[in-house]
Amino acid sequence: MRLQAGFSLVEMVVFMVIVTTAIAGVIGALSFMGRHSADPLARKQAIAIAESLMQEVQQMPFTYCDPDDPNASTATSYGDCTNPQNATLNGPTPSTESRYSATDPFDNVADYGGFAMPGSGCAGICRIGNATALPGLNPYAASVAITQAGGSGAFAALPADAVLQIVITVTGPADTTIRLTGYRVRYAPRI
Repeated sequence: MRLQAGFSLVEMVVFMVIVTTAIAGVIGALSFMGRHSADPLARKQAIAIAESLMQEVQQMPFTYCDPDDPNASTATSYGDCTNPQNATLNGPTPSTESRYSATDPFDNVADYGGFAMPGSGCAGICRIGNATALPGLNPYAASVAITQAGGSGAFAALPADAVLQIVITVTGPADTTIRLTGYRVRYAPRI
């Protein structure tokens, strides 16, 4: 009896199905990677916007009074102020201040509460003191939320109004969302 060598038709069909499935999986993975290859760049840009805005907010004074108030450097409570900063955490005090104004800019951490880009005064992501949108950043949006954070957790020993929690949220292309949280503590009554 003579031995036959080779593959049967069934073995060839099974082999072709396995190879075709593997190739389809590889092509699908390459396609997914190609569509999402810009995601790291979008995420990196969103992080840069969020970090920049967080640094800007945290470097502002955190005082009882608006820094333009004549009592700002001596006030030990909101009652000592003509323009106290406890009125709202959802916009500037006084309401005439703008992040883009050269004559009446934001000058206190609390002024940034509720701030958003694009928004009033800026049609995109803008630099401080300039209402011209930065080119190439049109798909991005940023917002700031400020709440009192004293009296609990790590800040339990401090009054509620002595600590502000700052949350910066930046959204961008490819469903990118970055959220940074920072804190600002009023460590002294003066600027």
